Amino acid sequence: MQHYITAIILMGGKGERFGSAKPKQFHRLSGKPVFMHTLEAFVQSELFHEILLVCPKDWTSEVHSHLEKISGSLPIKVILGGDSRRESSLAGLYGADPLTTHVVIHDAVRPFISQRILQENVQGAIEFGAVDTCIASSDTIVHSVTGDTIDDIPQRSHYLRGQTPQSFKLSMIKQAHALQEDITEITDDCSLVTRLGGTPIHIVRGEESNIKITTELDLYLAEQILRLPITALQNCEDTSFAGKTYVITGASGGIGSSIAKALTEKGAHVLSVSRNAKEFPADLSDAAQAEKVFIEIHQKYGPIDGLINSVGSLIHRPFHSLSSKEIQDLVENNLSSLLYCCRYAIILPQGHIINIASSSYSKGRKDYAVYSATKAAVVNFTQGLAEEMPHHYVNVLAPQRTLTPLRLLHFPSDPLEALMPASQVAAAALELLSQSKTTGAIIEVRKKESSSISKSFCILPE
Repeated sequence: MQHYITAIILMGGKGERFGSAKPKQFHRLSGKPVFMHTLEAFVQSELFHEILLVCPKDWTSEVHSHLEKISGSLPIKVILGGDSRRESSLAGLYGADPLTTHVVIHDAVRPFISQRILQENVQGAIEFGAVDTCIASSDTIVHSVTGDTIDDIPQRSHYLRGQTPQSFKLSMIKQAHALQEDITEITDDCSLVTRLGGTPIHIVRGEESNIKITTELDLYLAEQILRLPITALQNCEDTSFAGKTYVITGASGGIGSSIAKALTEKGAHVLSVSRNAKEFPADLSDAAQAEKVFIEIHQKYGPIDGLINSVGSLIHRPFHSLSSKEIQDLVENNLSSLLYCCRYAIILPQGHIINIASSSYSKGRKDYAVYSATKAAVVNFTQGLAEEMPHHYVNVLAPQRTLTPLRLLHFPSDPLEALMPASQVAAAALELLSQSKTTGAIIEVRKKESSSISKSFCILPE
């Protein structure tokens, strides 16, 4: 039997608990509305035949303006919601394509929905007919009728916290609504199925990160979640690098050299650009030189497959001891050079840009505050550039302390065994270059016994 799966994203909340006239789903999270993070996760899954956004009437034009940034053939429709969650849910159910067999209903203000949860919801809806996403409670559950005194403390293991998505066979959930028209206020659709009886609701394991943004504190926590490493990059493709051309800045040593070596061993053609490069020497902190060298590369090799920016410098001294020339050099070498390279490199559609930052991007560091500031700027620039370049994959690698000549020069007392080999960063770079979906991501590379990388967040280019 052919299944037709419709996703229904409910975004009709008014944000009363958020304390703002703007509904919470339209507040900005890392530069874009909360609902867009949610929508991109659904698009990325490739599980759905259509996506319905159930939206408040006064906000439909804004929703449409953001949908222009989503490319691809997947139908994404905006339909009007109601005054209650039930009315909005019904609008989604009856707005679904006539071919729809199953629906996945999700809150727009849960932007960290994982691909696993989506996959298991779709599978569960097909197999069982009804699915709820639940998570165990780490707090003691207290039962109180009045809210003033405790009536009972039930066994915690018997109680779960409900999240979304909730997923159903369409005919079943429509029937549950139709047979209980007298119930106007519901917090979820599963409650109607349980009242109807006769259909067990299968449980999909939820996740702590699948939070619902209902208050300003939640929005603050969401910003922090975006900084956290969550999972290893998924679905890496068996990419052939043979015959591809990559430009690496700062490839004369350290991380850049390791990436160049790894790509060359895979059959790629690697072009080194730096002050000391043999074929393409250039002072990349000079915009005119940066433009000139990338024109020369394009004339000789045509559009390149990727750009990896690892050029940089470090001075390990208190800020007030730095001369104005040293401050200028730090900013130019670590930030301006990278900006000019991203500006002038001519990269094939679906090509890659990888900018190398540092673990110091998340917190300014004593005695190298300017360096830390430039690395934070690199991260923010990369995320913004990813949105401006929807037909490319633009990401940033943020390695922890790495065994490089630059590190040993400025931190000679660091124990070698505590430093991550540059080859591990190179492996992460190649893994990222094999991705055809990840963009706008901060990839934190941490030293482990086996090479692994973790991802804070990604969006889809198409």
